[in-house]
Amino acid sequence: MSQRPNCMDIDWDAFDPWHVQAVRHRLMEHPLLQPARLVEFGRRLERAAQLYSFSNDVTAGTNFSEAGNTNPNRKSAQETLQDIAHAKAWMLLRHVQGDPAYRGLVDSVLDEIKPQVEQKDPGMCYRAGWIFVSSPHTVTPFHIDRNHGILLQVRGSKTVYVWDPDDTTVVSDRARDWFHGHRELALVEWHEEFRARAHVFHLQPGMGVYMPLTSPHMVETSDEPSTTLSLSYNTEASRRNVLLHVVHDRMHGLGIDLPPVGRRPRFDAWLHVAAHAADGARRYARHRLGRPVRFDGAPYASDD
Repeated sequence: MSQRPNCMDIDWDAFDPWHVQAVRHRLMEHPLLQPARLVEFGRRLERAAQLYSFSNDVTAGTNFSEAGNTNPNRKSAQETLQDIAHAKAWMLLRHVQGDPAYRGLVDSVLDEIKPQVEQKDPGMCYRAGWIFVSSPHTVTPFHIDRNHGILLQVRGSKTVYVWDPDDTTVVSDRARDWFHGHRELALVEWHEEFRARAHVFHLQPGMGVYMPLTSPHMVETSDEPSTTLSLSYNTEASRRNVLLHVVHDRMHGLGIDLPPVGRRPRFDAWLHVAAHAADGARRYARHRLGRPVRFDGAPYASDD
C-alpha cells in the first residue's frame, strides 16, 4: 500500500512552539476547499449560525470582535461566497470540525504533525478548523487568539503581519491578562508603527505560517480574492499559560498585581498548581449543580 503524501512541511529541527515560523502545504486542490463546496458549506453553517462576517470597510484598528456589528456584511453566505471577488467582504466559516467531512480534513493535517509537535509541546487538544474567504483589498483587524494556529494559504495571496507572542510593546501584559480573563480585545490596540516590529509573510497558495498562542497578527489581501484554512489547537503549555493570565486578571481586579506571566518561572509554577486545583474544584461544583462546564482540554474545540 502506498503511503499518503504529507500535507504539510515545516523545519522540525527549528520548530519552537513559542516562535513564529513559515510552513508549506499541499492542500490547494483538496475537494473540500474548492469554491463550489465552500458555497454549499457556507449555506449550511449560516443556518447553524456558524459564520462571522464583515465588510471590507474595516481597518487594522477595528475591534475584531465588534467588526461584524460596526461594519456588517449584509449579503448572505451564498451571495458572498459565490461572488467573493466583488462582495467587498470578509467571511469566516467557524468551527468547521463540527462537520464530519471537515473534521476529517482537520485531523488529516494535525494527526500528521502531532508526533513532531508533541516532542516539544505535548498534550495537543481542543482542535479546531476555520476557513477565511476574503474579497480583494480586505483587512483582518489586529488581534490575538486563544490557541496555537497554523494559517495555510489555499487561493489568492495575502500579507500576514505577525508579532512575537511575548512582544509587550505591541500587546501589553495587562492586555493579555484581560483578553484571557474576559475573552475581549478591548485592550488590544493597533498603532501603525507596529508594522516595523512584525514578521512579514507574503503568502501564496501552498505557503503558510505557524503562530503561537497570543501572537498578535493582522492580515491584508491583495488584488485578488483569498481563501485560507486555519488549524488551531492547544497543548499542556498553552493551557497553563492561559490559566495563569486568567488568574492575573482576577487578582488585578482585587488590586493585586503579580509578576508578569513568564518573568518568574518558579512563582508561575506555584501559582499554576494552586490555580489548577481551584479551577478543578470550580468545574466539579458546576457539574454537581448541573451547570455547563467548559473543558478546554477536550479533543475538539466547542463553539465558543
